[in-house]
Amino acid sequence: MADRYLTVAQVAELLGTTERFPRRLIAERRITFVKVGRHVRIPESAVSAFIDAHRVQPIRQRGGMLRRAA
Repeated sequence: MADRYLTVAQVAELLGTTERFPRRLIAERRITFVKVGRHVRIPESAVSAFIDAHRVQPIRQRGGMLRRAA
């Protein structure tokens, strides 16, 4: 199955951020990207992998006790 290559603007829209964030990920080499001439494209699978790698699981409460705020 062929991977779809997204523009920086498409990745920003997918992540719900400005274009600056995906550009920073590229500059810091924190996400896989492909250069096509002077254009930068990001594989859709790389965006999914980035999201999965930064997913935080919720904390499960022990017992039924609720904590009170001070």
